[in-house]
Formats: sequence, structure tokens, C-alpha cells
Amino acid sequence: MKLDENVITKAIIQRFTEKWLDHLRLDVAIVGGGPSGLVAAYYLAANGRKVALFERKLSIGGGMWGGGMMLNEIVVQGEAKTIFDGLGISSQPFQAGYYTADAVEAVTTLASKACRAGAKVFNLMSVEDVIIRQTEGRESARVTGLVVNWTAVEMAQLHVDPLTVNTQYTIDATGHATELMHIIEKKSGSRLLTETGKVIGEKSLWAEVAERSTLENTREAFPGVYVAGMAANATFGSYRMGPIFGGMLLSGKKAAESIIQRLEART
Repeated sequence: MKLDENVITKAIIQRFTEKWLDHLRLDVAIVGGGPSGLVAAYYLAANGRKVALFERKLSIGGGMWGGGMMLNEIVVQGEAKTIFDGLGISSQPFQAGYYTADAVEAVTTLASKACRAGAKVFNLMSVEDVIIRQTEGRESARVTGLVVNWTAVEMAQLHVDPLTVNTQYTIDATGHATELMHIIEKKSGSRLLTETGKVIGEKSLWAEVAERSTLENTREAFPGVYVAGMAANATFGSYRMGPIFGGMLLSGKKAAESIIQRLEART
């Protein structure tokens, strides 16, 4: 078969445009493609929800790719191993309650499962702002959309206007930076649902406490916006956990299940 460069270009532009147009209105938008974001995307999409994940970098997977200090093995505890088992990610016992997994297998499988369940990943896109509206029947304003632009535009500091997507719920899974919550804090003029009304910030590394508090802090942090993974601890002011990823996985699942309950209650 003779290849036509024009057809190749047209195919890419047309198919991407179709995908983009189909995801301008979402049930859930996820900001950040690390482990908690990918897990949330999988469970939401598997439940039949329209989900898009926006990742500013070229690759998804967040800190899981590098394991600990570029040793591409990760650790999960027994409670989280059930998620790996359900997704077909192999793990090996190390000692009582601790399991190791290949970081590359974990990331690639999580990404594949999320995509095959129906979640769409838009990489190289950054969320630079939010849409906040007072909606009918609600006492407080809530996030109803995201303002996105190409990461390359942001990096080059070009003055190029962004585009928008509408969403019923959003998950901030941006990790330590807690990027979305900082934007909301700056732009909303309202208090966050934290003790101080602001992003409290993460504390030093304490795996035992951090793993537990990650789940406790996986909740709504502003009307319409949930925090998951390290963004949950950074928002509500708890510790970081280092290269153990069980809390991240369980956090993504909890965020998805919480939003599914909210969506079901609205129907």
C-alpha cells in the first residue's frame, strides 16, 4: 500500500478533534495522571461515567514510574494489594503485610485498564484556571468546569487563550503541588473546606501516619472538587509517605466511589 502523508495528518487531526469534542461535557474531570488519578479514572469509567484525565506531562504515572530513588520497584500494603489483584498487576510478598510490585508493570497496567474502561487521557494539557458558578438550588458556589491549555504554551509563557470543559465533579490528583486547590483558593474568594479555609500544606515524611491520613483526607475540599492521593494530604495538612503506594491506590478508589454515590443521588 502506498502511504499518503496527508491522510496520516488528517487522520490524527480528525480523530483527536472527535475525541476532544466528545469530552467537553464530563461527569468527572481528573487533574493529574499519577496512581490515584489513574485508579479513580478506572473505577469511574468502569461504572459508566464519562471521565477525562488531564496530565500536564507527556507521560502518565506520576511518581510511581521511578519507584524509590529510581529503583523501579514499589511497595504496597495488604489492604491495597486487592486493587492490584483485581487489575491483574502481579505482586510478591516481602514480609508480613508488605508486597512489592514492578513499577513499570503497575503504571502501564493501570493506564491500560483505565483507558480500556473508557476513560480518556489528554496529556500535555495543563489546567490553568477553573469555572466557578452559583448553581440553582445550591447554597454555595461550586466548580463547574476547567480552563485548559497546552503545557507547551504555559512553558513558553505565550499569550494564547485557553479552552474550557464542563464537569459535574473534579478530582485534584496533582500530588505534592496541589495545583488545582491553589488555583481555587486564589480565584474563588471563598474558603476551602479545610480547617484554615486554605491549602494547609504537606508535612515531612511519616509513612505510617501518611498512609492512614491519605484515606481520611480523600474527600470534598471545595464544592464539586475532591482531593486524592498526595494532594489530599497536602490540602488538609498531613504527612507525605514516600515510595509506598497503597494509600494512593485506595485514595483513588475512595474518591471514585464517593463521586459515584453523589452522581447516583442526583439522578
